[in-house]
Amino acid sequence: QAQLVESGGGLVQPGGSLRLSCAASGFTFTNYPMSWYRQAPGKERELVAFITNTGGSTKYVDSVKGRFTISRDNAKSTVYLQMHSLKPEDTAVYYCKAYGWPIDYWGQGTQVTVSS
Repeated sequence: QAQLVESGGGLVQPGGSLRLSCAASGFTFTNYPMSWYRQAPGKERELVAFITNTGGSTKYVDSVKGRFTISRDNAKSTVYLQMHSLKPEDTAVYYCKAYGWPIDYWGQGTQVTVSS
């Protein structure tokens, strides 16, 4: 069955860096565009970054442009989110999503906390 497992979250100081990983299994990873979403307490889940199935194009929400980079390694069936210059407002649970047909696949989420 399809599965996405996020890892790499944790506690980091403002200005620090983290790299999140999302390992996929149970489906043909190379056929799927991928995204990272995040959700803070009391707020709606928002799209943070998007990458095409080939990795040829990426998109980012304005608040993370220039700080976050989404990438993928199709040979490893893994998508990454490299985060630099982290701010307290980046604190959230981060989720990996695969764009499926007819349904999407979601990971369980990984907590990122940015605090001094």
